[in-house]
Amino acid sequence: MEGKLGCFARFFLTSKPYIAMICLQFGYAGMNIITKVSLNRGMSHYVLVVYRHAFATAAIAPFALYLERNIRPKITFSIFMQMFVLGLLGPVIDQNFYYAGLKLTSPTFSCAMSNMLPAMTFVMAVLCRMEILDMKKVRCQAKVIGTIVTVAGAMLMTLYKGNVVELFWTKHVHTHHVAETTSATSGSSDKDWVFGSILLIIATFAWASFFILQNVTMRKYTAPLSLTCLVCFIGTLQSIAVTLVMDHKPGTWTIGWDMNLLAAAYAGIVSSSIAYYVQGLVMEKRGPVFVTAFSPLMMIIVAIMGSFILAEKIYMGGVMGAILIVIGLYAVLWGKYKEHKEKELAEEILDPVKANSGNNNNMNMMITDSVEVNDLEMQKNEMFKSSVPTIAINAAMPTPPMIAVETPRV
Repeated sequence: MEGKLGCFARFFLTSKPYIAMICLQFGYAGMNIITKVSLNRGMSHYVLVVYRHAFATAAIAPFALYLERNIRPKITFSIFMQMFVLGLLGPVIDQNFYYAGLKLTSPTFSCAMSNMLPAMTFVMAVLCRMEILDMKKVRCQAKVIGTIVTVAGAMLMTLYKGNVVELFWTKHVHTHHVAETTSATSGSSDKDWVFGSILLIIATFAWASFFILQNVTMRKYTAPLSLTCLVCFIGTLQSIAVTLVMDHKPGTWTIGWDMNLLAAAYAGIVSSSIAYYVQGLVMEKRGPVFVTAFSPLMMIIVAIMGSFILAEKIYMGGVMGAILIVIGLYAVLWGKYKEHKEKELAEEILDPVKANSGNNNNMNMMITDSVEVNDLEMQKNEMFKSSVPTIAINAAMPTPPMIAVETPRV
C-alpha cells in the first residue's frame, strides 16, 4: 500500500507543472469568451485593462504581504526598472493590442495568431542563451520540429477554412441562429482583418518578451507573489496614463453589475494574478519554453466554447490545424521532458562526487589542522627555550702544581 502511495505521490509531483498549465489554458479560454462579449457590448479595451489589473492587485496583495513578509528581498533600481518594463510589456502593450485585435477579429482567430507564442519564445530563449540548442541531440530536434509544426497548424487554421464541421451540439444552435450568423459573416467582411492580425502579432511578441524578462527577474527577486503584485500595480498605473491619453470620454470609466464587471474581475483574478504567479513558479522549474508550449491548447478550448456560447462555426481547416498543433505541442513537451530528465540524471551523478569531494576536503582540513597544531607547539617550545634566563657561572679552575724536573747531566 505504501509503495502504491509513493508511486502516486511521485506521479503527482511530476505531473504538477502539466496540470497547472492545462488549467491555466482553460482560464485563458474563458477570459477570451467573456472579454469578447464585453467588447461587443461597447466596453473600451483601455478601461478593461485598467480594471483588470486593479482587480488583480487587490486580489493578490494580501497574500503577498502576509506569506512573503519575511522573505521579500529589497528592491534595487535595476529590479525596479525590470518591474517597470514588465508592467509595460504585459498589462499595457500585450493586453491593449490583444484586445484591439480581438475586437477586430474573433476569439478563435486571436487564439490562432497567439499560437506563435511558443515559437517566438523559443527563438528569444535561444538568442538569450536560456535554451541550449544542439541539433545533434534528438530532444533539440524535437523541440525545433515541434515549434515549426505548431506554427504551421496555427497558420493552416487561420488561412484555410474548408467545409463546416457539424457537431452534435452545434446543429441545434446553427439552425436557430442562421440570420444572426449571416449578419455576423457579412459584417466581418468589413472588418480590417489585416490590421487586427498585425495587432495580435505585436501583442504576441510583447507577451513572449514578458516571459523572458520575468524569468530573468525571478532569479534576482525571489518573491513571486510580491513580484506579481508589484507588476500588476505598476501596470495599473501605466494603463491609467495610457487610457487618459487615448480615451478622453468620461463615460468610458462607468461600470455596473453587468458583463463588463464580470470580464474585468475574471480577467484580473484568473488571467492576471493567478496566471502570473503560477507561470512564474512553473517557469522557475521548467523554463519559459515549457510554459508557452501549452498556449495552443487555448485555441482548441476557445473553438469548442465559442461554438457553444457565441455560435461560432468550426471548419475543417480548424480541425486539421488543431491536430497539427497537438502533434507539435507533444513534440516540444517530449523534448523538454527529456531535457529535464537529463538534468536530473546529471544532478544524481554529481551528488556523490560532491559528497566525496566534501570528504576529501574534510580530510585535507584535518591534516592541515594537525600540521598547524604541530607548528604551534614547536613555536611554543622555541619561545619557552628563549624565555629561560641563561646564568653564567665563573668558577676558578685549579691550576696544577709546578713540578721541578732536573735536567740530565751530560
